[in-house]
Amino acid sequence: MEARQNLAKMIDHTILKADATRDQVIKVCQEALEHGFASVCVNTCHVKLVSEQLKGSNVKTCVTVGFPLGAMSTAAKAFEAKDAVLNGAHEVDMVINVGALKDKDYDFVENDIRAVVDAVEGKAEVKVIIETCLLTDEEKVMACKLAQKAGAHFVKTSTGFSTGGATEEDIALMRKTVGNTMKVKASGGIRDYETAIKMVNAGADRIGASSSVKIVQGN
Repeated sequence: MEARQNLAKMIDHTILKADATRDQVIKVCQEALEHGFASVCVNTCHVKLVSEQLKGSNVKTCVTVGFPLGAMSTAAKAFEAKDAVLNGAHEVDMVINVGALKDKDYDFVENDIRAVVDAVEGKAEVKVIIETCLLTDEEKVMACKLAQKAGAHFVKTSTGFSTGGATEEDIALMRKTVGNTMKVKASGGIRDYETAIKMVNAGADRIGASSSVKIVQGN
């Protein structure tokens, strides 16, 4: 039981589907409070509702920015992040511009991340989603290094909306790249306790999942 409680504190309980209703978001918040999850992760349209539901608890409000493609303008990402924090977000999960990374436009990618870090003005932690399923190992390493240089707090594997999710190999690579200077979040395709534990053992500090209740119940 204690192991599951400790795992719960590492989980971002997530509802990011396009058709998520107000009642469904509230239910996710109630589940997070009941099980003691790290945060509730939502699209920014729900940030005020979630922050109100979680007020006075240890469960944080987490939002996605530039989600799920990362192909928005830097100014748009920065504005979305700043607005989310003003409405109660404690953590911001932003998506990098994958095309720019593949073009080796590393200054752009770094500045894109830094704009979000600067926009939250130290009031929220920034997690950088690198979308590992679209990258070579070399690109994964470079994305982690750019996030590190830009002052982000986490690197994160996936949106869960692309061609694949987290793998143990990617978590290990990301952990090796950032060392102890940043945290690592595994997300995408984590639907049971066994998979979640594998990610933690590979080096993940945080798990993103919509099947969080099932995970902590050991199913």
